[in-house]
Amino acid sequence: NTLFVLGAQLATPPDVPTTVAITPAMVQGLEAAIDDIDRRLPPLRAFVLPGGCLPSALCHVCRTVCRRAERAALRANAEHGVSAQALVYLNRLSDYLYILGRALNEAFDVEEILWVP
Repeated sequence: NTLFVLGAQLATPPDVPTTVAITPAMVQGLEAAIDDIDRRLPPLRAFVLPGGCLPSALCHVCRTVCRRAERAALRANAEHGVSAQALVYLNRLSDYLYILGRALNEAFDVEEILWVP
């Protein structure tokens, strides 16, 4: 539902009144979910590479799509103006997908793939 709100807000010109919008409470809810999941995970020892179990790998794919959407929204913001809350939500959503991918690997007892420089 929130993704539809986000899409509607991003598709609506900033000077057009709208009844739907990303709110600070929506961002805070996402941040609370991130903190809740992160609290249960072992601390990061290194950068985690995409992969692991299939659900985790799919979270990483979704995260890259989200980052692409964030970059497009930033370009739109530079040209037309975009809600600051929508931009923050997109950024936090990609963080949520990253931490969710970590949690899924943990839940399926799949070792994370760590980056070795």
